[in-house]
Amino acid sequence: MHPKKEVAWEAAQLVDDAKKEVAHEAAMMVSDGQVLGLGTGSTAHYFIQKLGDRIKEEEIELMGIPTSYQSFFLARDCGIPLTTLDEHLPDLAVDGADEVDPELNLIKGGGAAHTLEKIVDSAAGKFLVIVDESKQVKRLGDFPVPLEVIPAAYRPVTEWVKSAGGIPSLRMAQMKDGPVITDNNNFVVDVQFKEIHNPHELEIALNSIPGVVENGVFAGITDQALVATSNGVKSFKKG
Repeated sequence: MHPKKEVAWEAAQLVDDAKKEVAHEAAMMVSDGQVLGLGTGSTAHYFIQKLGDRIKEEEIELMGIPTSYQSFFLARDCGIPLTTLDEHLPDLAVDGADEVDPELNLIKGGGAAHTLEKIVDSAAGKFLVIVDESKQVKRLGDFPVPLEVIPAAYRPVTEWVKSAGGIPSLRMAQMKDGPVITDNNNFVVDVQFKEIHNPHELEIALNSIPGVVENGVFAGITDQALVATSNGVKSFKKG
């Protein structure tokens, strides 16, 4: 292997190991009998797998509410009984994030599942975020804010975003021609802002645009964050 490729592989492996560590620690915090909101993404993937292991090895009883088709199929394959928000509200929701600021405000939506993620995470008795330390930032905004947009509203939404100082970009699919289509059959528009001074105000403003279903700013709903660092997993709580 070329030395540069080897270094890159080792760095990626360290990040992957950190994701596993924090996901497994979160899974060990789950109590028998809980209903869980199951997040979407690579770190949530390891969390769901570990829950499946606990069900098999410890014979605990859990139910999961998935936030995407991805987490639905994974949870089913891991032997986690599934339910819905119509039947149960989650005791605990566990999910990853693309950015976490010191007040535990988030940007989510890299996996285009942020609409249902926000619904499930907000409905939970407790919302726990699990990330590696690369996702910690002093201020949100390096990662673009995803908007789930009804296709017919694509142009007026992007014009509004431009007038507000954002740079919108329609997210394109990687393994098919055309744009990414969400589980709700909508587009994803990623919006880059120079700075996000007030996540609460931005979240409200973006959701007030006609045609926006939901945006990826999660302000004020995180109760606790577990962060995998080079010195082990650290816990941060709201307030």
